[in-house]
Amino acid sequence: MLGLIGKKIGMTQVFDAEGRLTPVTVIKIEGNVVVADRTEEKNGYNAALLGAIDKKKSRVTKPYAGQFPEGVAVKRNLVEFRDFDKEVSVGEVLGVDLFKDIAFVDVTGTTKGKGFQGGMKRHGFAGGRASHGSKFHRDIGGTAMSTTPAHTFKGHRMAGHMGFERTTVQNLRVVRVDEELQVLMVKGAIPGPAQSVVIVKKAVKR
Repeated sequence: MLGLIGKKIGMTQVFDAEGRLTPVTVIKIEGNVVVADRTEEKNGYNAALLGAIDKKKSRVTKPYAGQFPEGVAVKRNLVEFRDFDKEVSVGEVLGVDLFKDIAFVDVTGTTKGKGFQGGMKRHGFAGGRASHGSKFHRDIGGTAMSTTPAHTFKGHRMAGHMGFERTTVQNLRVVRVDEELQVLMVKGAIPGPAQSVVIVKKAVKR
């Protein structure tokens, strides 16, 4: 499974040779350093541990720094990629060129947090009539029966915390790979605000 750690820059649009407009999300992928190489003999599974985005020395604790081999700068984000398709060695730096021959990717990120929201916004309920005298406008409606079972079942869709969840968008087409700017452009939107950290992987279903 090929994958890298990136940072969502924002959205823009590009034109192809025939003048067709495509909305794209720009993902900055700076050097991903191989921090550790997990093997079947030593760890019981095969994986590559990648680190990205330098961490301030003043914010680094000794236990955290201890997992980085000598000569490798301490990174803020660490992600383990199981069954990495490429042969890598500790200290090797991987860039955006890894996706040069890949047509579709899956992008994982954390959605924007929206705090405590009502049922209509959170679940898309229609609510009641907006006309005068209705007395049922933005309510979620009935939530339980009366005598039996006389309580609301768990998991009922009600008001609550919305957003700030780990989400994966699958099968995004790679529109452009710019090795000079170290950016990857994918068609469509991906979860999270600008400057948030995302994980880009080769699409598992394409």
